[in-house]
Amino acid sequence: MAAMNIDKDLVAASATPLVLAILSEGESYGYAIIKRVAELSGGRLQWTDGMLYPLLHRLERNGLVKAFWGRSETGRQRKYYRLTSAGEAELERQRRQWQMVDRTMRGVWRAAIDPAEQPV
Repeated sequence: MAAMNIDKDLVAASATPLVLAILSEGESYGYAIIKRVAELSGGRLQWTDGMLYPLLHRLERNGLVKAFWGRSETGRQRKYYRLTSAGEAELERQRRQWQMVDRTMRGVWRAAIDPAEQPV
């Protein structure tokens, strides 16, 4: 499926919680994170190195992820990232915020489709 043209503000707003959520599944490296985003979105979100690595570096500076060097299955050196306890707490905070936004948007859209469902 082709990449969907998603507003850059929405992509930017969702990038941190998405990376934190992916790293909550286990440690990973940049290319694998990019592939996981594409997989989770059914190919609709196509991230680039130029988008991901500045985000990972910012998350590391803020203490939300820890970077370390490791070896791939082929023996190649690769930089991996793992969630820190501060990153886990931030993921939970972000999750609550996104759930509230999701509930609000669903309510607005439902009301727009069926005005009878609007609160009295």
